[in-house]
Amino acid sequence: MKINSDQKLNPKLWEVSIEMVPTRTGFGEGLLQAGEANKNVVALTADLKDSTKNDSFAKIFPERFVELGVAEQNMAGVASGMAAMGKVPFISSYAVFSPGRNWEHIRTTICYNNANVKIAGHHTGLSVGPDGGSHQALEDIALTRVLPNMTVVAPCDAVEALKATLALAKTVGPAYLRLTREKTPVITTDDSPFEIGKANLLLDADKPQVGIVACGPIIYQALRAAKKLADEHISVVVLNMHTIKPLDKKSLIDLAKRTGALVTVEEHQQAGGLGSAVAECLAEELPTPIEFVAVDDRFGQSGEPMELIEHYGLGTDSIIEKVKLVLARKNRIGHFNK
Repeated sequence: MKINSDQKLNPKLWEVSIEMVPTRTGFGEGLLQAGEANKNVVALTADLKDSTKNDSFAKIFPERFVELGVAEQNMAGVASGMAAMGKVPFISSYAVFSPGRNWEHIRTTICYNNANVKIAGHHTGLSVGPDGGSHQALEDIALTRVLPNMTVVAPCDAVEALKATLALAKTVGPAYLRLTREKTPVITTDDSPFEIGKANLLLDADKPQVGIVACGPIIYQALRAAKKLADEHISVVVLNMHTIKPLDKKSLIDLAKRTGALVTVEEHQQAGGLGSAVAECLAEELPTPIEFVAVDDRFGQSGEPMELIEHYGLGTDSIIEKVKLVLARKNRIGHFNK
């Protein structure tokens, strides 16, 4: 196992002192930069300006900021109308409300019309912590990737969230950006490559036995798992699939060919998320043994973020267990085919 030098990752990747920043902070910085670069970028929130990091944009561009109040459904419709007039609206709320509560409005007023609206879903995954199951969006990837015309991006850290925000501001069409509340490790740097629809191989190996495909900040747990597995002489590579739709099928199939076994890792329900997208692709293109690290058909609950990650089987040890399980399946299949 080795860090892919082409990715120019954080030199502190394996250190305890690695920087910790919420991905929503990267979004806020990216939104401001997008607004500075394009006067048509506008921001809308549903009574959550500060929590969704729209505060800086609202301060600098008050005439381009709209507070809709607790009205997520109306926010989607207003944004669609603004997009029809040439604006580039970014709408922000907690993901359980947008795209959760206003899903039909996103479907009909935004995606059906292919409106150029960007949906920033905040407080996703289990790491919302004390807010509990009612506010922990574990279904949002499934809700958005099923919609025609929709792009779906789940950045791995704050730096990538900033880059994704800027990239989406320049991309025409509906898009969903998945963001988290808690501080998470900064894995990438300003020099790390990022392109919508293009996965990044973070850890590589000469003869990899298993490939891990992950999205969002939980990818840090996958990196730590790969490092521990290397100590056991199990060679694992890690692919950052930050764009769930459009899926980078070429990189995924290449990884499946190289390794012969995959594990997907996400802070989302197993059904309908990254794992489902990967399995759909492989079923059609290259059937491959696969295991899933995800929330298994359960709602969240209140608790400390890392306690919840462990409780729901998304931690480093759980990833290691799934890697060993899929490796055993791969070896059995290889034995039977001899």
